[in-house]
Amino acid sequence: MYRYDEFDHAFVSARVEQFRDQVQRRLSGEIADDAFRPLRLMNGVYLQLHAYMLRVAIPYGTLNSKQMRMLAHVARKYDRGYGHFTTRQNIQYNWPKLSDTPDILSDLAGVEMHAIQTSGNCIRNVTADHFAGAAADEVADPRPYAEILRQWSSVHPEFSFLPRKFKIAVTGAPRDRAAIQVHDIGLHLKKDEAGNLGFAVYVGGGQGRTPLIAKKIRDFLPEEDLLTYVTAIVRVYNLHGRRDNKYKARIKILVHETGVEELTRQVEAEFDHIRDGELKLPDADIRAIENYFAPPVLSDRPEGWEALARAKKADAAFSSWASQNVQPHTHPDYGMVTISLKPIGGTPGDASDKQMDVVADVAERYAQDEIRVSHEQNLILPHVALADLYSVYQALEASGLATANAGLITDIIACPGLDYCALANARSIPVAQEISKRFGSPARQAEIGELKIKISGCINACGHHHVGHIGLLGVEKKGAELYQITLGGSGDENTSIGEIIGRGFEPDRVTDAVERIVDIYLGLRLEPKETFLEAYRRVGPKPFKDALYGEAAESA
Repeated sequence: MYRYDEFDHAFVSARVEQFRDQVQRRLSGEIADDAFRPLRLMNGVYLQLHAYMLRVAIPYGTLNSKQMRMLAHVARKYDRGYGHFTTRQNIQYNWPKLSDTPDILSDLAGVEMHAIQTSGNCIRNVTADHFAGAAADEVADPRPYAEILRQWSSVHPEFSFLPRKFKIAVTGAPRDRAAIQVHDIGLHLKKDEAGNLGFAVYVGGGQGRTPLIAKKIRDFLPEEDLLTYVTAIVRVYNLHGRRDNKYKARIKILVHETGVEELTRQVEAEFDHIRDGELKLPDADIRAIENYFAPPVLSDRPEGWEALARAKKADAAFSSWASQNVQPHTHPDYGMVTISLKPIGGTPGDASDKQMDVVADVAERYAQDEIRVSHEQNLILPHVALADLYSVYQALEASGLATANAGLITDIIACPGLDYCALANARSIPVAQEISKRFGSPARQAEIGELKIKISGCINACGHHHVGHIGLLGVEKKGAELYQITLGGSGDENTSIGEIIGRGFEPDRVTDAVERIVDIYLGLRLEPKETFLEAYRRVGPKPFKDALYGEAAESA
């Protein structure tokens, strides 16, 4: 993983001291709240419903054990003993005192972490495939390019005050695990016929009030042109993006209103103007960053296959966990382990300080000292020998971290909702907990198979409900909470926006509605291997509407 150089250390330390002075002046009354707001947001500090919230960046979701222990320390010393991992591969603390935030940032700087550009109308944390550098289907590791983008975008003088926030995601495998088509810029790392690395470039995706799927504007961009072309895109957006209406300020609206052909023409014109300038990446610079992400030297462990088979035979719970939460590694004697932060009835994405310490210990001992955060609010151990899987499982199970539900119906994505967020219209967490309990039986989850439920407490879509196989959007109507259901969404390489199927459901009826949808799916699928998404795309919304609304579905 990337390690700070002298500039990085000096820059982050100076930023901490600058913010310390700003906080002191705010607390003394020297700075008014309105003037302080943009300053705190530049450092990841939000004012939520009940308290301040601090969002800490985890660039492209990669961290080591030392950093995870520091996150645990922050939760223990400055918060209420837990942190919340987000869909942007960050972590949020919901209860820090404003007076403590400079000390928190100072502690984080000691392990090469910060909260810069986790908020504001700037280029946010660049995200990537959480299996990057380990996945068996990977063309190349996308993280070096994400790091190049991070360095380029950090406090960029031209792009620090964009019309609206700006999000970039990078993936390096045919299977898109980074949801690149619902980002402002999505980059798909690939090779051309000659074996050269480059990117398919997507622009204008996003969720929220106006969910749109990104348009491909370049099928192959050579890797040396990455910064030049991205600069061209952001310049066009910065020049023409709307600043009079924040609801129409994202680049997706610019693409929609301008037209993809005209926007592409403008981007290409700017690219031609600057393509041979200082932003062209020398091969030596790319390879230097790439060296930071060299895969660990993994010794052959062929005995792991027999050990794994023996352990699975002896322990049914382990067998279920290994089958569901372990994915193939590029090295056949290893696997990629998903640590579910979705215990049955729990809060999606939350981890206690003690659990974070356990993950750090396990990663240090068994997983090459490497941890990932997924955009699905789980943690990943990317390099675990099959021979060590049972020991890893036992350590995780003792701390409530061995729920065998990765990709299943209880692996729910949910935003903090009205329990924490000042923008929310409805609660997300209690709904997620109730659905999780309703479908908590391992046998029932196995029968249902892959099914992604995603819940947002408001139209901002922090819970990614638009791309859930089943999406739930909390809305407010006449002072009461309702949950609007969408079906058929997906955030993978075949991205789709879910369809609204009818009127919303009250909090005490929404879980029943989800159960009815699942029952209809189980009754109409052609075979057990046909997933919910495949079945929905085959039959469409009508059977589900009829089941939920009866005759009213005809006029809905």
